[in-house]
Amino acid sequence: MIIDVLTEAREKMDRAVEVAKEDFSTVRTGRINPALFQKILVDYYGTPTPLAQLAGLQNPEARTLIVTPYDKAALKEIERAIVNFPNLGATPTNDGTIIRVTIPELTEDRRKEYVKIARAKGEDAKVALRNVRRKAKDDLDALVKEVGEDDLARAEKELDAVTKVHVDAIDEALKKKEAELLEV
Repeated sequence: MIIDVLTEAREKMDRAVEVAKEDFSTVRTGRINPALFQKILVDYYGTPTPLAQLAGLQNPEARTLIVTPYDKAALKEIERAIVNFPNLGATPTNDGTIIRVTIPELTEDRRKEYVKIARAKGEDAKVALRNVRRKAKDDLDALVKEVGEDDLARAEKELDAVTKVHVDAIDEALKKKEAELLEV
């Protein structure tokens, strides 16, 4: 039973680290990247739909992305969703068949602002890890009558070690993202 609790906690923590890395990829750097557009939801016939399901994304140049909608009727909605997406700063131009998205060069202040956003996302991921740890600890405490206190103490130490490994993974990913953002 202890093994089940620890396995479940480890899986949830792994997923939290993956989500954090995906979130970091949505914070833009000097280059435009299709990953920046993964979280954009387009109002497609009344349903919020991810942009990647509605259009092909290609980046021919460092600061330009071409969005080719599969359904030309969704062109205006895609353009509106890109304009309204926070912290992107992109300017889309619509020529009737494709949308050309350009991002401006990052200023020093804008880079620092993006570092703050990345740190906030990192802190959110750590909070998620702590919540998983707290739930696993509660589950372990509920098992105190079925297993010995020594086994419970060992399990808690292992849980703490697993949590530390995952927190370190988030810190490492955040450090890489900060270095990428501050690189000129």
